[in-house]
Amino acid sequence: MNTRHPLSTWRALLAGAAAAALAACEAAPARTSEPQGRVDGGAGPSTPTAPARPAAAEPAVATAEPAVVTVLGDSITAGYGLSASQALPVQLESVLRAQGLPVRVRGAGVSGDTTGGGLARVDFSVQPDSDVVVVALGGNDLLQGIDPARTRANLDAIIGRLKARGHTVVLAGMQAPPQLGAYAAEFNALYPALARQHDVPLYPFLLQGVALMRQYNQQDGIHPNAEGARIIAAGLAPTVAQAVRASQG
Repeated sequence: MNTRHPLSTWRALLAGAAAAALAACEAAPARTSEPQGRVDGGAGPSTPTAPARPAAAEPAVATAEPAVVTVLGDSITAGYGLSASQALPVQLESVLRAQGLPVRVRGAGVSGDTTGGGLARVDFSVQPDSDVVVVALGGNDLLQGIDPARTRANLDAIIGRLKARGHTVVLAGMQAPPQLGAYAAEFNALYPALARQHDVPLYPFLLQGVALMRQYNQQDGIHPNAEGARIIAAGLAPTVAQAVRASQG
């Protein structure tokens, strides 16, 4: 199947599918009292002050290196239209750290990237020290009407390559509106199928709770605003946290 859907048509169909798509306090320093010399009021010599003993060095507290999470994606990951502090990777790191999970989240998003673009750059976009890689691609394949079979083949190759390199993978899916008929059915089925095939956790819809919600998107109706990115981060965080713990176990 190689039916392509122009962006304007897709947007119109998507707008009509709204109902379906929305289916350690810092310790105070210890006070040490040093022996004081006695000042004599008389003519006699003062008592010499005993030399103070050097304070014993406190043992160093071992701190675990934070896990590295890389989000391989498109403009959603790149933070299109947002400041760096508002972008999804930073917000995801904030949510995970608030849950007590020491992580460092790296964004590896390129605006406009399809799954084919992600496959072409996966080897240099994902650094070797990444413990978990969130693969969040496919939205632009949908917008461009790319054959779902090709999208699936690209994601299959991305996941396989990442697993061969020893990374734990999380797959973040996209959803096509049901008005696209057979195209939507084939596209929407590819993410669960790949998750089962590669035995990786799936977050079914990256834009869950944000898609088609005007208050959570920028004027184009596609890219999330800062609050939308926060909602995406909060929804994605439990799946990523579980994968981080699994990668460390």
